[in-house]
Amino acid sequence: MEKVRILWVDDEIDLLKPHIIFLEHKGYSVDTTNNGAEGLDMVKSQEYDIVFLDEQMPGLSGIETLEQMKEEYPNLPIVMITKSEEETIMEEAIGSNIADYLIKPVNPSQILLSLKKNLENKKLVSEKTTSQYQQAFSRLGMKISGSLDHEEWTDVYRRLVRWEVDLEKSNDDGIKEILNMQKLEANQVFGKFIERNYYNWINGKTNDIPLLSHTLFKEKLFPKLNGSNRPVFLILIDNLRYDQWKVIQPIIEDNYRTVSDNIFYSILPTVTQYARNAMFSGLMPAEIEKKYPQFWTGEHEEGSKNQFESQLLDEYLKRYGKNVKYSYTKVLNLNVGKKLVENLPNLMNNNLNVIVYNFVDMLSHARTEMEMIRELADDEAAYRSLTLSWFEHSPLKDVIEYIGEKGADLIITTDHGSVKVNDPVKVLGDRNTNTNLRYKTGRALQYNRKEVYEVRDPNDIYLPKLNISSSYIFCKKYDFFAYPNNFNYYVNYYKNTFQHGGISLEEVMIPYIELKAR
Repeated sequence: MEKVRILWVDDEIDLLKPHIIFLEHKGYSVDTTNNGAEGLDMVKSQEYDIVFLDEQMPGLSGIETLEQMKEEYPNLPIVMITKSEEETIMEEAIGSNIADYLIKPVNPSQILLSLKKNLENKKLVSEKTTSQYQQAFSRLGMKISGSLDHEEWTDVYRRLVRWEVDLEKSNDDGIKEILNMQKLEANQVFGKFIERNYYNWINGKTNDIPLLSHTLFKEKLFPKLNGSNRPVFLILIDNLRYDQWKVIQPIIEDNYRTVSDNIFYSILPTVTQYARNAMFSGLMPAEIEKKYPQFWTGEHEEGSKNQFESQLLDEYLKRYGKNVKYSYTKVLNLNVGKKLVENLPNLMNNNLNVIVYNFVDMLSHARTEMEMIRELADDEAAYRSLTLSWFEHSPLKDVIEYIGEKGADLIITTDHGSVKVNDPVKVLGDRNTNTNLRYKTGRALQYNRKEVYEVRDPNDIYLPKLNISSSYIFCKKYDFFAYPNNFNYYVNYYKNTFQHGGISLEEVMIPYIELKAR
C-alpha cells in the first residue's frame, strides 16, 4: 500500500520538525514549504492526499492559498492551522470548504486525529458499522423468531431500516448479504403475522390493534385541529417508504425538528385506490362504496381511482364536527409543484392544508418501464439515493422550507410503501381479473393456497367485490403474480422491480411524521 502523501505549508516550518518526524515514524510521507506560492506549485507538480496550511503567512496568505488550491483541486482535503481564534477568519476558511480547522499550538495527536478523520473516516465508519451489526444480528434474529405484537414488529422494522441505511457506508458486501437474508426472514414471519391478525384488527376483535389507514386521521390529525392558531400542513408523498423518509429527514430537519416519528399500518391492498381513500374518508373501502357510491371507482371501471379524495375528506371532517377552513392540492407534475410554491402565501390563512405529492410513486413505475431509470436505481440503496436527489431539487423542498419559515406545523406521511419483487407465483384468472402484481381480485382464481394470503369473502375485511364469488389473494415477502402464458417473458420483465399491493414490511409499515418549525 502506498504511503499517504502530506504537504505542509507554514512560514515557520522549521519549528514543526518534531511533528514531521512523528508523522514519518507513523508511516506518512511529508513534503514541506514555507510559503503559499511554492505550495501551489507543489500541488500542481505532485499528487498529495492532504494539505496542512498555515493561515497567517507573509506574501500569499493561507486564505488566498486555500482559495486557489480549491479552485484547481476542489476535492483535495485541506486542514487550516492558525494562531487566530477570530470568528470571521474561521467563517471564511470554513466557507471555503476546508476539511478541518486547528488552533496553534497543535500537538502531534491532534494532527494524527485530523488525518484519520479525513483520510480513514470512511474505512473506520465502515468497520465500526459492520462490527455493530454483527453484534446486533443474533439479538435481532431472536426477536424476529419470537411471538411479536404489532409494536414489536414496528421496532424490528425500524432496526432493519437503520442497519440498511448505515451499512451503505460499509464496503463489506458479505455483511450486506447477511442483512438482506435477515430482512427476507423477517418478511416471511411478518406475512404470517398479518395472516393471523388482520381479520381481527379490521373487525375489532382484539384490543391489540395498530394505527391503520382508516383510523389515522381521527387519531393523529384531528386532535391537532382543535383550537390551534397555526396552520397545519399535511404532505402525503405517495408511495414513500420508511427508509426513504430516513434519508430525506436530515434535509428537512434544517428547518424543522421531528416531534414524533410514527409508523402506522397500511390496510390491504397496499395500493393508492384502497389505502389512500381509506385515509381520506376514515372508512374501509367497502364502507366507502356503500356510503358514498358516487366517490368510489371500482377495479373494473374506467378513470382515476382517487379523484374524490377532497370530497371524502370534506365528508370526514363534517362527520367529526371539524368546522375548519382547509385546502386540498394534488401535485402530479413539476408545473403544478411550482404553482403550489407561488400559492403558499394564500394557504397560510387555512387551518389545514393537505398536499398530495406524487413523485415517488411515479419513480417506482418509471423504474419498471424505463431501462435507464432501472439502471440508475439498480438496488435499494440506489433507489433511496434517487429519491433523495429528487427531493433536494424539487419544488416540495421549497414548499417545506417556506412552511418552516412561517412557523406552521408540518406532517409528512404516505399511503403505502413498495417492495422489490424477485419470486414469481403462478395465478390464473378470467379477463376481469385486475392487473396488479401483488394482489388479485376476481372470480375463479386459481393459485397455490400455501403461497398467498387468501380472503375468500371480501366482506370479511371490508373490501368491495365485483360479484358474489369474488375473492382476494395477496403476495407476501418478495413474491409477485405471473400468468402461466408468456411466463418467462413476464418474469424477466417484472423481476427486480418495485411493486405494491401485497404484504411486506416495506409496503405495510409506513411513516407518519410530525414536525415543528425551528
